[in-house]
Amino acid sequence: MGPVSGTRLTAFVRGHVQGVGFRWWTRSQALRLGLLGWARNTDDGRVEVVAEGPRERCDALLDALRSGQTPGTVVSVVERWDPAKGNLSGFLER
Repeated sequence: MGPVSGTRLTAFVRGHVQGVGFRWWTRSQALRLGLLGWARNTDDGRVEVVAEGPRERCDALLDALRSGQTPGTVVSVVERWDPAKGNLSGFLER
């Protein structure tokens, strides 16, 4: 098995994003882009999104999260970039 390619985006989305279909919407966007990962609610009201794949596709997901076209209301998105770990399959709502 060769080295893992791609990048890992971790995004914390703040706003009215729980209980409004935000994770489902994020999953649909990620699957359309061919990304692997997950989205989960955090105890403080944010949604944490982890996605792996080519940098340009992760950028497209980040743009979608910030587009104003999401369910609910996004106030801010804070992202972190890391090398892909390669330990994900599919895209899950956690």
